[in-house]
Amino acid sequence: MEFKIDKEQFLKSLQKIQGIVEKRTSMPILSNVLLEATETSLLVTATDLEVGMKSSYSAEVITPGKITVSAKKLYEIVKELPNQPILFSTKDNDWVEIKCGKVQFNIVGLSPDEFPYFPDVKEENLFEIETSLLRGMIERTSYAICTDETKYNLNGIFIKVEVRSDGSNGLKMVSTDGHRLSIASGNLKGTTGPELLKGVILPKKGVYEMKKITDEEGGTLLFGFMDNSAVIKRGDSYMVMRLVDGEFPDYNRVIPTANTQVVTVSKEDFSHSVRRMAILSSEKFKGIMLEISSGGIRISSSNPELGDAMEELDVDYDGEPISVRFNARYLLDVLSVAETERVEMKFKDELSPSIIVPENSDSFLAVIMPMRL
Repeated sequence: MEFKIDKEQFLKSLQKIQGIVEKRTSMPILSNVLLEATETSLLVTATDLEVGMKSSYSAEVITPGKITVSAKKLYEIVKELPNQPILFSTKDNDWVEIKCGKVQFNIVGLSPDEFPYFPDVKEENLFEIETSLLRGMIERTSYAICTDETKYNLNGIFIKVEVRSDGSNGLKMVSTDGHRLSIASGNLKGTTGPELLKGVILPKKGVYEMKKITDEEGGTLLFGFMDNSAVIKRGDSYMVMRLVDGEFPDYNRVIPTANTQVVTVSKEDFSHSVRRMAILSSEKFKGIMLEISSGGIRISSSNPELGDAMEELDVDYDGEPISVRFNARYLLDVLSVAETERVEMKFKDELSPSIIVPENSDSFLAVIMPMRL
């Protein structure tokens, strides 16, 4: 195999798959990238058996063929090469030669025969979805994905389409780690597959890689399902992620219905205040206290080892006085993704879950469990 490719193009192709290749693995082939030179282009494929990506790039192919090499090492090499075209060729015993200007590298590859099969995606099974919609919804839910590997059915985002009474499709993404719950909602134009009407769980790693794809310029991408996997197509790239097996809990039962005490506060002011109070909270005393009474909120933190801090903010509130203690980081995570200038916090009492929503918006809802006083 032999091909010539522009350095920036090659670097971009290798950068794109760094998050997918398996770093610690008992299967060395999963740390490798499959390079496949066809008559007209270079195909770059990486997988960890849960998430896979295959992209096509223009290259001057001299001799078609394929090889796998360490994704990390190849990326590091290409990154440091001079800004000139790269000549890539395979030699005997799966060795690889990389030439660029006066630089030459010889590195060991692995036979492509061992590389896991990447499914052929049928584009007619996919439907269009706006990248900005997906990106916004992932941002508003990914912070609450559970990191406890034993709760595998919570290690991802639940995504579902709900048909509304007017016949339009509403897209919902939900995540929870047991201490907090996040729900993002959006409008889905056009049709969708039966899988989304039932609801599926996208794996955590796949969600983060999907977010990277949506971070590229706007427009739409294609989304669909095949063989218990979700498929995303954007430009010349395909991404496949295996769905999480298991039932996602009924999140509607977790949303409190009796939270009648509503505080409206400036998101910016509240965020800065919580951040300041969190300075004194430690692993052991990480709670900050909110004492809410008519027209004002007193935010404080206390740490016997360091000292204490207090700040008062003006808020809209005319209910009974209430004191609640929260993990500061949980509050900051929610405030950082709420997209309005003011947020509403809804309480029932000191120990019941609280709701936070952006003011006059139904695109996002967060539920946070308070800490015991």
